[in-house]
Amino acid sequence: MTEVLVRMASDDADVEMARSLCREWYDWHWENYPPDWPKKGDPDWLTDVKHPMDSDVFQEVLRDLPVRHKPPSGGILIAFLDGKPAGVVMYNEARPGVAEFHRMFVSVEARGYGLGQRLLEAMFKQMIADGYTQVFFSSVTFLTHAREMYRRAGFKDSPHPKGFPDAWRDRVYFMVHSLH
Repeated sequence: MTEVLVRMASDDADVEMARSLCREWYDWHWENYPPDWPKKGDPDWLTDVKHPMDSDVFQEVLRDLPVRHKPPSGGILIAFLDGKPAGVVMYNEARPGVAEFHRMFVSVEARGYGLGQRLLEAMFKQMIADGYTQVFFSSVTFLTHAREMYRRAGFKDSPHPKGFPDAWRDRVYFMVHSLH
């Protein structure tokens, strides 16, 4: 029987597990990145803002994970499959009462066990305990399987924020979920 556990990161070893899963997420993203999408140096690459998939920005994010997602306004949740770290999701406060989640990922070999759904459910429960009433995120359109999972979890499509770059509107979507 397969054992699944989802829990909050609580120490440096957990943060290192989260970093390792984030690196796997980053590598998987680039392996599956559509060939017709902009890459660093292309005209449509977001040069006037910090692009989250830029390698330098990503290294900064990894370094700052414990600060960016520090409880009680944030958190890092790790999913384990038979004792092995297999998935991660993290969140932080976007504004009072509203959280944003980031870097949801389940290792390729751990897919099919419902870890993504379990991570979301645990995250929602923790967010409610933290006083949040709403959560949102953004993702890329080529991850169609993920978008369906988010819809099943209760997320609804949300408009792009004011000032979002036109060149990326067809490639990035936003979703929101009420935690009531």
